[in-house]
Amino acid sequence: MAKTDYYQVLGVSKNATESEIKSAYRQKARKHHPDVDKSPGAEKKFKEINEAYQVLSDSQKKSAYDQFGHSAFEPGGGFGSAGQGAGGPFGGGGFRTYTWSSGGEQGGDFGGFADPFDIFEAFFGGQSPFGRQQRLPRYAINIDFMEAVLGVEKQIDIEGKKQKIKIPAGVDDGSEIKFASFILVCQVSTHPKFKRRGYDIVSEHDISFSKAALGSVEEIETIDGSVKIKIPAGTQPGTQIRLRAKGIKHVSGNSRGDHYVIIRLHVPSKLSREQKNLLQELENS
Repeated sequence: MAKTDYYQVLGVSKNATESEIKSAYRQKARKHHPDVDKSPGAEKKFKEINEAYQVLSDSQKKSAYDQFGHSAFEPGGGFGSAGQGAGGPFGGGGFRTYTWSSGGEQGGDFGGFADPFDIFEAFFGGQSPFGRQQRLPRYAINIDFMEAVLGVEKQIDIEGKKQKIKIPAGVDDGSEIKFASFILVCQVSTHPKFKRRGYDIVSEHDISFSKAALGSVEEIETIDGSVKIKIPAGTQPGTQIRLRAKGIKHVSGNSRGDHYVIIRLHVPSKLSREQKNLLQELENS
């Protein structure tokens, strides 16, 4: 039976960047893990996703796949095979064998995990069902946006043992925190007003046409609370106002990112007669 195209498996284009491929893999793997997806064929789908990512995340394997398709990995194709003749994809009668190294020195980048099986632990708890030894187990922990930004102390239950752990300020979605006997992978929820861009915060603020034209002083919500900022006269829609050092604290230091406020123009959908007349006078002038 012909294999499904790896790009179709992950739902990305052939021009997808490394980060886009990684992001697609993580989303697909979470969605179709057999512990979550109870539909028939879920296990097969999950294996296809891991197989596709192992190839597309490795520049050499991806190049071979783009040129020769699945045949590049069949016996005699050069990857993971005993060898190939002069007519193989790499020519010259040489051998090209790729093996997985648990130390991470060989093989691809599996979405930020040590190997493709770590996704079982990071997102679904417990040790890998593949019985890998001498590795710290990974567990997922759900925290909200502000807990990730400001840091938080949590009580967790690991293998029946309750303990308090401290999550440092500045962690992001996918951040890993190593403890003595396990690793926690942070899953951070979104915020209704703030978006994260590295260690910077981005938010939007609506103002009226008159305030944009005349200038104004506006109260803006930040992760530290409300602050007042000056909107210069003649501010255009889409203008970004930078609030220096009002962003997220770096995990490994005391420096902070910035907060960028994007100005949006609020156009009212209903106007009174007086308002219409005033705007018409302005237009005429």
